[in-house]
Amino acid sequence: MKSRHLTFTLASALLVTSCATRPYEKSDTGVTVNVRDVNENGTRLVRLQVLGDKLIRVSATPDKKFADNPSLVVVEQKSTPRFEVVETDSSVQVVTSQLTADVLLASGDVKFFDSEGKLILAEDNGGRSFTPIEVEGKKAYTVRQLFESVNDEEGIYGLGQHQADEWNYKGKNEELFQYNTKVSVPFVVSTDNYGILWDSYSLCRWGNPADYKQLGGVFKLYDKDGKEGALTGTYVPAQGETLVQREDSIYFEHLIRGDLAHVVNLPQDFNFAGAHVTYEGSIEADETGLYRFILYYSGYQKVYLDNELIVPERWRTAWNPNSFKFSAELEAGRRIPIKIEWEPDGSVAYCGLRVYSPTDADEQLKMSWWGEMQEQIDYYFVYGDSMDDVISGYRTLTGKAPIMPKWAMGYWQSREKYNTQEEVLSTFTEFRKRNIPIDNIVIDWLHWKEDSWGSHEFDPVRFPDPKGMVDSIHDMDGRVMISVWPKFYVTTDHYKEFDEKGWMYKLPVTDSIRDWVGPGYLSSFYDAYDPEARKLFWQQMYEHYYPLGIDAWWMDASEPNIRDCTDIQYRKDLITPTALGPSTEYFNAYALMNAEAIYDGQRGVDPDKRVFLLTRSGFAGEQRYSTATWSGDIATRWEDMAAQISAGLNFAMSGVPYWTMDIGGFCVENRYVKAQQEFNKTGKENADLKEWRELNTRWYQFGAFAPLFRAHGQWPFREVFNIAPESHPAYKSILYYTKLRYNLMPYIYSLAGMTYYNDYTIMRPLVMDFPADKNVRDIKDEYMFGPDLLVAPVYTYGARSRKVYFPATEGWYDFYTGKFIAGGQTLDIAAPYERMPLFVRAGSILPVGGDIQSTAEVSAEPVTLFVAAGADGSFTLYDDEGINYNYEKGMKSTISLSYDNATSTLTIGNREGEYPGMSQSRKFNIVKVDPTHPVAFDKKATGKMVDYTGKEIKITLD
Repeated sequence: MKSRHLTFTLASALLVTSCATRPYEKSDTGVTVNVRDVNENGTRLVRLQVLGDKLIRVSATPDKKFADNPSLVVVEQKSTPRFEVVETDSSVQVVTSQLTADVLLASGDVKFFDSEGKLILAEDNGGRSFTPIEVEGKKAYTVRQLFESVNDEEGIYGLGQHQADEWNYKGKNEELFQYNTKVSVPFVVSTDNYGILWDSYSLCRWGNPADYKQLGGVFKLYDKDGKEGALTGTYVPAQGETLVQREDSIYFEHLIRGDLAHVVNLPQDFNFAGAHVTYEGSIEADETGLYRFILYYSGYQKVYLDNELIVPERWRTAWNPNSFKFSAELEAGRRIPIKIEWEPDGSVAYCGLRVYSPTDADEQLKMSWWGEMQEQIDYYFVYGDSMDDVISGYRTLTGKAPIMPKWAMGYWQSREKYNTQEEVLSTFTEFRKRNIPIDNIVIDWLHWKEDSWGSHEFDPVRFPDPKGMVDSIHDMDGRVMISVWPKFYVTTDHYKEFDEKGWMYKLPVTDSIRDWVGPGYLSSFYDAYDPEARKLFWQQMYEHYYPLGIDAWWMDASEPNIRDCTDIQYRKDLITPTALGPSTEYFNAYALMNAEAIYDGQRGVDPDKRVFLLTRSGFAGEQRYSTATWSGDIATRWEDMAAQISAGLNFAMSGVPYWTMDIGGFCVENRYVKAQQEFNKTGKENADLKEWRELNTRWYQFGAFAPLFRAHGQWPFREVFNIAPESHPAYKSILYYTKLRYNLMPYIYSLAGMTYYNDYTIMRPLVMDFPADKNVRDIKDEYMFGPDLLVAPVYTYGARSRKVYFPATEGWYDFYTGKFIAGGQTLDIAAPYERMPLFVRAGSILPVGGDIQSTAEVSAEPVTLFVAAGADGSFTLYDDEGINYNYEKGMKSTISLSYDNATSTLTIGNREGEYPGMSQSRKFNIVKVDPTHPVAFDKKATGKMVDYTGKEIKITLD
């Protein structure tokens, strides 16, 4: 094959000219290929742009030119690295020092190779498609990009955080949209050390590009009497006559547009409160294969297939349904009994069961991206030496994650909701009185007068002195976060200020959508896609909240969620048009735009105070706005707790380092409410309250090792002293892990520093640190918290042990005893009520600090450095002022720690850098742990005490 090499730099590329008749055109950033074989609506142009040695942007269009609207996700790249263009008989290649991207001239298909010529990823032959779509007068395309499965055994992770408890998206399907408990981020990372950022803001699908089908569109349906055409639906009310009817689909998934009191396809004159509903009969497949089902559920639901329980009982509160996926191998022509048992647990509830037909196994393994409305295909190929390196590339593209304020690493107390100033102050005071560490208390919605949502004014009756309240919290070394929605009642001055400028969504008002507060108030949301509207949104917050000394912002309902449980099309209609175009095209990025409003606004008026945002929804790039996401209004169920582990890990793999959840779950089963009420009257712990306390205990244990440690939820209250009395094991365990979180603050805040300086990921799936161990690729219920700690949450009621896989490495130590455990094995590990399995990796240097009540406190105790022998190790202690942006100016300190296992020598390196208020000297307590000398990783452990003044010290450990 003949080839020509052309070397390009920014200067030399400007001298190159090319004709439109040539198969490709060169530019200062890459090449554009004029595809030779163009079909109707087929690819006409493919462009490769070099954004880094390991970063390539791929754009494709059926049009004669690219649209090239500015990306909402990708930030401007400051330079273009040196690259070469290599021309062959059939393709043109862009070659950097690390990558080769090859485009076939005939089809425009792209392949990626490493510097040694190994194929990393390839677009599938003919795998790119464009289907014209027109919405609100704008013409664009529904697109799909399919890739070959180069390695069938790779693991693929990311896509945000979803609630079906799935892990490793290789060969799976996921719909990408925003919902209360669902956060879609179109980025994935592969164990083959590459990532794909799909730059689309519309509804997207990963895997199967089609929507799930109704059961009757895939199977022959038979009712319980064997009659073809439908299943049997039996509706048994709490009182009254039973209703029996045939159901040709199980699709009761959203409210009826124009009649938001009823659910589509359900009988409207039936009282679902306290009812029992059964759908039963048989299904018959017309082809043999694996059928993939999606269950949409609220209330209590079970699914039986072929007379076997295939979906054990699941529950979600009636107004906030969830999806769960399961699969079944079915034989063509064979009738299979099916039954769904449903207790709606509310007067308006939801149920749905849909399905995908079998897909060829090889096709299912291919990576597929589908976008509903885009002007062109745009994706970014990110290569790396490791999965960490890939995520670093993602943050190069989308923006670095600033260091969060140090107090955000501590404990946050929240509930729905503190209704008065006295409740806020008395709660925080109780923490201080009991010596329970805490940094932040959260004031939720409805701190305003009932009819004044969006006024940003406290109700003067319930909160007579909001500034005094905030000042009092500050005096106790605490911080205050406040809930701010992008929602405004039409009677407020703020609504009118937006509306007169055309910055409010109109349809919610036109359709008279009223909320759940009091008599129901009329409202709408502002258009965060308009830059001037964003400025006004911040200005209103600044004028009303900022003078009070509010420390952080809780951006709720940022999907945006104008009305729960409406269908996707109505959701799009309610927020269109946006300032940028139809909501069909800009459906998923609202939370990103809203976060930009706050971050840019606060840094504009108070540039030295660290910004902190917590948002219920999120999107690619949110980390650059000092934004964290939580997993929404999840349920108080063990299966929901388990799902948060995989959800949090996938979110971390989506490139966003800060994530949290409602410890204990937000929406509460009625049985727990009744149990707490009974306890309050009688002082007796019944079976449900016993479970409630254990659920919270296990969730707190897990939550202490999330990037952000936060409890929140509906009644019963979530403060530890409201969960259980001091003598109860629940109280003791929650207190232990809260204190442990603060003891680990030198470690945790160093990890926060690493997220900025090294683009680090704090909550780490095992596959990140042990990529060569294929056993970890599908482990979704263990993870690393930083480089040193292996966390194995307990998420089964009554469990007093659990299986733990110890990745193949030099070994592990039990955190509580120091006992050594060899790697590469699965063991049944004790998990008594008060303790969660927790382990330290051999080769770790784990810093453990003294007892403190908040991150503002400086402990007089030494920092204990636990050296886990068995391998060489290193760690860097990081510190700064914790509340400002002086670290951006170099005002911070680092101390390198290294351990030589062969000589048993710990080196505490020279301190690098300084910052105002930094202590010039400190004490370290050095404790070595090895297989022959097991020591619990407790700050009370006795070791070698050394005085450190910033100069290197070498300590030989016996």
